[in-house]
Amino acid sequence: MMNITEITTFFGWCTLINMSVYTFSALFIMVFKSFTTNLHSKLMGMNPAELPSLYFKYLGNYKIAILLLNFSPYIALKIMA
Repeated sequence: MMNITEITTFFGWCTLINMSVYTFSALFIMVFKSFTTNLHSKLMGMNPAELPSLYFKYLGNYKIAILLLNFSPYIALKIMA
């Protein structure tokens, strides 16, 4: 059975890893915008003009998920411990 310290550490690492993936995704989309748009439009058969709004939605939803599912439990456990 895990104690509160181990669970806090777990959520801390989850937050760090997910924020790293989020940052990498955002930077990759910003720096290589034309490459990413062309690649995804060819793979998915979508209009390249639609993709920036989909990227924005993806990054926004991912950030909300990180805050709700990783960071909030981490802060709550830090307060409890």
